[in-house]
Amino acid sequence: MNSMFLRSNVVGFTKSHYAILALIFLLCGSILRLNEYVWSLSDYSQGPVVLFILCYLFFAKAKEMQGYATESSRVLSVFFWTLLGIGIICYIIGRSQFINFLEIFSFCLLIPAVVGLVYGKNNLKKLWFPIFFTIFLIPLPSFFVASITMPIKIAVSSVTAEILSLLDYPVAQSGVILQIGQYKLFVADACAGMNTLFTLEGLGLFYLNIVKRDSLARNILLTILIIPISFLANVFRVLAISLITYYFGDEMGQGFLHGFAGIFMFMVALLLIISIDAFFEKFLDKKKSH
Repeated sequence: MNSMFLRSNVVGFTKSHYAILALIFLLCGSILRLNEYVWSLSDYSQGPVVLFILCYLFFAKAKEMQGYATESSRVLSVFFWTLLGIGIICYIIGRSQFINFLEIFSFCLLIPAVVGLVYGKNNLKKLWFPIFFTIFLIPLPSFFVASITMPIKIAVSSVTAEILSLLDYPVAQSGVILQIGQYKLFVADACAGMNTLFTLEGLGLFYLNIVKRDSLARNILLTILIIPISFLANVFRVLAISLITYYFGDEMGQGFLHGFAGIFMFMVALLLIISIDAFFEKFLDKKKSH
């Protein structure tokens, strides 16, 4: 009796690890493809940052998990198996047809399905935020990005031109082209695109998850404010590139410092998020004290 119980536990343990290893194997293959074909593009250069945050979240939350799945309801089991089936179909189609959006989206289904089947719904609840954060790893469809990015680029170009004009720099704007001194700058998608907004939204939610504010209204407000914060951060980035080009030349502006301007943008966005959150904290403390 005891030996049969032990064998069943060992078999269950082995099958569980096979499922997890298979999921990790598929995910690693998709990450390698993203690194080769997507993250090498300037529009998606923030991808490794999102992956690093995602790994941190999963490792941090995995420590809270306890044991394997116990007997679950038939409905819940059917749900997880259905989720797994749909995820596998999405993965096969995305992988075979080079549809990066669909391939990475499949992991938003595969991860909760495998975790739910192997570790149970209670452990799945502990991983809800890392699983949700996986959506920020998904490359957005090009048609969706193009339809939203152009108005954002024009707005960023206009605001940048106004600021430079107020500071008495010789600047002119035509659509998404800025002329500062003798140099012409094209405001690219990477400088003011939907992908940047998407990533910064993820960065803001990651910050909120770390600080764990109790007020739902405050969290929602700060999440909404990430959109204008992203816009301002993009303006700072284009300003920085414009001034670098104006003072040090086009080669310097489009070279190493152009890449550093992207890091600078994320730093500015994070500082703005923290500053606004600190303002809310101070305001709420005053309100509570009265």
